[in-house]
Amino acid sequence: MKALMFLQVFTLFIGLSGICTAQSTNEEMIKEWERAKAYTKEYLDAMPEKDYALKPTPEMRSFAEQMLHITDGNYGLVSAATGDKSPHDMGEMEKSADKSKAAVTQAVMDGYDFVINDIKNLSADKLNEKVTLFGKFDMTRKAALEKAFEHQTHHRGQTTVYLRLAGVKPPQEKLF
Repeated sequence: MKALMFLQVFTLFIGLSGICTAQSTNEEMIKEWERAKAYTKEYLDAMPEKDYALKPTPEMRSFAEQMLHITDGNYGLVSAATGDKSPHDMGEMEKSADKSKAAVTQAVMDGYDFVINDIKNLSADKLNEKVTLFGKFDMTRKAALEKAFEHQTHHRGQTTVYLRLAGVKPPQEKLF
């Protein structure tokens, strides 16, 4: 009888432990995406309006295009990870005709809001479900969300050079 009771309590503990871990994983992802949004906003604010068209070399994206590329990735990768339909076609944001500071900032912030809301609405028990990105990369939803985070981090980091070329000191790193 004691062994059976121990087994039931142990099973309950393991079950609750898994639920708590999954919930904290969603909460941690949301916290990290909110930090990334705030950090990216600092970059957008730091770049003068006149330098949103700045390209380090002619074949590179402009600062505005780089930020809109982040947004395309946020919509595309996260919608693939969560299964929620993106409100924009892949590549649509970067091709936007209005690349003013105000329009780019609004588009980028909207993209981060889409990500954060999708993660909030994603049931924690679905994080380990498999998805396929770009028709060929199989991974868990959690791994796909991590790829999206890596993508935005990579491209925001590239814009540090753009700020330096514009004579602007980049925002202080925001690790926490």
